[in-house]
Amino acid sequence: MSVHKSEIKKITTHQLQEMKNRGEKIAMLTAYDYSMAKIIDGAGIDIILVGDSASNVMAGNETTLPITLDQMIYHGSSVVKAVNRALVVVDLPFGSYQGSSVEALRSAIRIMKEAGAHAVKLEGGSEVKDSVERILTAGIPVMGHLGLTPQSIYKFGTYSVRAKEEAEAKKLLEDAILLQECGCFALVLEKIPATLAKQVASALHIPVIGIGAGPDVDGQVLVMQDMLGINQDFKPRFLRRYADLHSAITNAVGQYVTDVKAKEFPNKDEMY
Repeated sequence: MSVHKSEIKKITTHQLQEMKNRGEKIAMLTAYDYSMAKIIDGAGIDIILVGDSASNVMAGNETTLPITLDQMIYHGSSVVKAVNRALVVVDLPFGSYQGSSVEALRSAIRIMKEAGAHAVKLEGGSEVKDSVERILTAGIPVMGHLGLTPQSIYKFGTYSVRAKEEAEAKKLLEDAILLQECGCFALVLEKIPATLAKQVASALHIPVIGIGAGPDVDGQVLVMQDMLGINQDFKPRFLRRYADLHSAITNAVGQYVTDVKAKEFPNKDEMY
């Protein structure tokens, strides 16, 4: 097994910028609990995203919309306690920042104070400009998110590739530049054409992290349950499975059941 660990002892937004400047790719994964966050932090991950995808993979909801701010704070706090090296970014969930910039700042402050997060992430471009700017006035780092924005799934009606048409691609690039000018320290691009993602990454001086956005961005992010093969139902083209934990866990539990039923567990060496 290959484990890559940078010489950087603690990842900060400043170090992420330096990584982009010297052409070092940034590795980012999601995590939602203490045990898994501890493992991936120890393996050398640069950024841990406590994503609102917890709504899907942890709570079993169809979309990311139902998860609450309190739930995101719970997951964020669990992850932060495990991390020594990675930058921890927590998603602002649906409904916690769209209403007003004041509400957005209040939500971001709660995440920083109660979860101990290092930064927040929110979806959208010009539509959320006021919220981004107000959060930044409090000294809270903000990561943007453009392209496929899952919180807007009912608006788009599909999880298909975004910004294939010229008008939408033009707006995405404009929004990316706007978010950079507002002061975002990084940007996630989800499920857009690789050529457009390359154009955005080249146009911005801040790091651009892709998911389904091709190789010519500054880093990559995946949902941990997807890349470890725990979730077998999600099979997009951009996903590479690095393990098959679904089978490994199923086989382990099956063997445990067999051993208990056969009275082979515990044996004489496994009791006091």
